[in-house]
Amino acid sequence: MKASRITALGLVAAAGLWIASGHLLPRDSAESHAAIRTPEAAKKPFRVAVVESFAVPHRRKLTISGRTEADKHVTVFARTGGIVTELKIKRGMRVKEGDVIAVLSDDARAAQVAQGESLVIQRRTELEAKRKLIASGALPKLDLVNLEAVLKAAEGALAAAEAERDRGVVLAPWTGVVNEVMVEVGEAAFSFQGREIAKIVALDPMLAVVEVAERKLAGIKVGDNAAVRLVTGEVASGRIRFVAKTASPSTRTYRVEVELPNADGAIPDGITAEVSVQLAQVAATRVPRSALTIASNGDVGVRSVGAGDTVGFLPVSVIEDEQSQMWVAGIPDGARVIVRGQDFVREGQQVEAIEAEELTATVK
Repeated sequence: MKASRITALGLVAAAGLWIASGHLLPRDSAESHAAIRTPEAAKKPFRVAVVESFAVPHRRKLTISGRTEADKHVTVFARTGGIVTELKIKRGMRVKEGDVIAVLSDDARAAQVAQGESLVIQRRTELEAKRKLIASGALPKLDLVNLEAVLKAAEGALAAAEAERDRGVVLAPWTGVVNEVMVEVGEAAFSFQGREIAKIVALDPMLAVVEVAERKLAGIKVGDNAAVRLVTGEVASGRIRFVAKTASPSTRTYRVEVELPNADGAIPDGITAEVSVQLAQVAATRVPRSALTIASNGDVGVRSVGAGDTVGFLPVSVIEDEQSQMWVAGIPDGARVIVRGQDFVREGQQVEAIEAEELTATVK
């Protein structure tokens, strides 16, 4: 028992001496050295990368999704009665202005023309025969007026008969492609007047149509160039030919038409298209997308290094958003814009500004 007590007392004494040594003896540890260096290190300013910015003339690009639209759509009607005796078109066929689309049965129209021609010859002969007698005084002068009126009436009847005969031949109103044929040879005649024959679309030129919001309408002018990318991947270029002056009541947007050459008909009607238009030229500064930041009050802008290497904030307005760069307005010429480290500093803080190219070379 006496040995156990002596051993326990020895252990307690050793523990007490070990604990007391931490308070009585000086320590020279890594923590003490770090504490000594911390105030000195805190005095060194934060390093940021900057670039000097300058505003240059820049043409903004507006890209809007739309669709292609044929320049003309028309439904060709028969203008007289008759049976379809000839049909010279098929769906998808190209026709030129004046080409014969269909021929209707004659239905005595040629006979009416022949009758009108005979009557005109008769009236003209009578007029010439009696003109001499009237000139000699054998007949009253009033007969000359009556004979001329009768001749004019005969000529009018002939012209009407010829027009009716010509209506039996249906012609293409302009060059295009037959989109649909609604009749067949042998169609009944009596209810045929006003009947639809075919639908034709004009594919050259083709239009790319977009609806532009009122806020983006400024700078779009008739005659400006435009690039069009189709959903199929094809790219075409054309000119703006129409800008609406009245907004759509439902969408408050303005119709803009871009005319595209399409002589080969490669661009179809009604396909999705993306139209890019170069807007009016403005002065803008190009900065990396990553340089943009948000101030404490919510303004979008960039941080810059001013006099005395002090951080400042420059609010900007976005002119155009590119894949890796931003065109903005509001940065004065010669400003040193922070492009690296801008999110780790605050306005009024003093920093060490290093040119972005120099910093990149140092890292490499």
